[in-house]
Amino acid sequence: MHITLESDYAVRIVGCLSAENKRLDARAISDKTTVTLRFALKILRKLVAAGIVNSFKGNQGGYELAAKPSEISLNDVVTAIEGKYAISKCLTEDYDCNRGMSGRCRYQAAFAEISDAVEEKLKSYTFDKLI
Repeated sequence: MHITLESDYAVRIVGCLSAENKRLDARAISDKTTVTLRFALKILRKLVAAGIVNSFKGNQGGYELAAKPSEISLNDVVTAIEGKYAISKCLTEDYDCNRGMSGRCRYQAAFAEISDAVEEKLKSYTFDKLI
């Protein structure tokens, strides 16, 4: 199991902005992270929408972190791109088990416990620790 390439790139982009500690334009972010400009822009839009990155227009425009690196976790970034982490589809609200069970089955309970542990671990890594 892997996070998506988009989440991997989003982590690189937030790491880049954390390390540079200044406003960067999309081209500079793309060059420093080796993420294509088009894909970087797509990811940056999601990070802006999630409140992780601020966007500025104009001559002095670009992108910068919306919070200190110590306040942004891997979980924040992955959730911004992929939504809440779940190891199994059965943990999502729109999933229908079709097994005729009411409530949670033992598998769903186990998957929920594992997903919660992964989420907590992702929360424990902030970008000040990663750069």
